[in-house]
Amino acid sequence: MLATRLRRLPPFEHGVTLGDFFVPIRVGERASAWQRSFVLVVAGALFMVAGAYVSFSIPQVQLPGIYLPANPYVPFSLQTFAVLFATATLGFRRGLAASLLYVGLGVVGLPVFAVDSTGAHAAGLDTIVSVSGGRIVLGATGGYLVGFLLAGSICGTLAEHGWDRTLRGSAAALLVANAAIYVIGLPWLAISAGLTIGQTMTFGLFPFIPGDILKVAVAAGLLPVGWWLVRRRSHDL
Repeated sequence: MLATRLRRLPPFEHGVTLGDFFVPIRVGERASAWQRSFVLVVAGALFMVAGAYVSFSIPQVQLPGIYLPANPYVPFSLQTFAVLFATATLGFRRGLAASLLYVGLGVVGLPVFAVDSTGAHAAGLDTIVSVSGGRIVLGATGGYLVGFLLAGSICGTLAEHGWDRTLRGSAAALLVANAAIYVIGLPWLAISAGLTIGQTMTFGLFPFIPGDILKVAVAAGLLPVGWWLVRRRSHDL
């Protein structure tokens, strides 16, 4: 019943995403389905790594009517844009696999996460969770990383149902997926750093709203344009 409500495509197009058109036709004809999917998953994970490398710690902001203290917990980055855009183009399974691969690369020690308060790219399982003195210790940004998996699943699923083919549908899907990151990230941050609700919002949400709006707007604009190019190419063949 829920799947029927979400679906915005005829049955024969269900599950087809932009990622299916990323592989050149000549290459795709020579490769098996799993090989094409493997390449797309790896490319999606690398795109997320690239997004994390566009990151910096947030300094103190003091403007007329606006004051935000320096943020020692959560950096600004293009990770969110990369995760949402990649999973929207790859669909549920490949998008989730790309997100898992990205997080997995960081967990095993590769510096693929956004910068921490020292300016170095974070890495290791302790970025998400660790055990110290017999108790579980949550990493401040770990909830956002876990949230990427949920957001990617939502974005990929909605894309498979055709939400990414119009500007309004893309924006709705991306906003829902973006909100899912905070659903996990904010409580995780509060527990890990011992913050109050107000402090959690100050450090984990408010500074990112303008950037999130811009990132969602750009991604929501690019997805329908991508489908327009696909349709145009198919008409030219």
